[in-house]
Amino acid sequence: MIHEMRTYDLKPRTVDIMGDRLREMLDGRLEYSPLGGFWYTEMGPLNQIVHIWPYDDANHRADVRSRAVADGAWPPNSSDIMVNMNSEVLIPAPFMPPLEPRKVGPIFELRIYTYGVGDIPKVLEAWSDAIEERQKYSPLVGCWYSEIGNLNRFMHMWAYESFEERGKIRAETRKKGIWPPPGNTATPIAQENKILLPYDFSPLQ
Repeated sequence: MIHEMRTYDLKPRTVDIMGDRLREMLDGRLEYSPLGGFWYTEMGPLNQIVHIWPYDDANHRADVRSRAVADGAWPPNSSDIMVNMNSEVLIPAPFMPPLEPRKVGPIFELRIYTYGVGDIPKVLEAWSDAIEERQKYSPLVGCWYSEIGNLNRFMHMWAYESFEERGKIRAETRKKGIWPPPGNTATPIAQENKILLPYDFSPLQ
């Protein structure tokens, strides 16, 4: 199983326009493969949309995308509002929950860490030991490491009911020594985060 995370930078004040275009064509696209989730940024880099598509493997991804394009089912026209497009193929962490429709938000935080060469296995091991306790506080939506695109990247997405809950949970888990994973010996060399809100057609809400 692979997950493709696509990030699009749009022109200012066009996030809703893009949402309307996506909504009109999404049912047709879903005939080819399921959608994991579709969000737009609220904090962090603005005017971005982030969407995640699961596939069986790289061949399945290539087949689905080529057929959807050939049939005119996807993507919607966005040349007038698109600034930049980025795609990363990710491997789900062994402890990641299924990427399936859930109502767990509406606040989603995507955190992206870059590690040194060879550090990702250490991170996965530390997370495996600590993730069960951390999920008692808020749900883990997804956790991945990069396979194609920018390498040595580790991404995780969390859901919260509100900004206030996010702050409270992060403070409490840090104070109790629950999170970040206490056994993680690898230190990120770069970190970034984004606060995302789901489009109304996203399976994850």
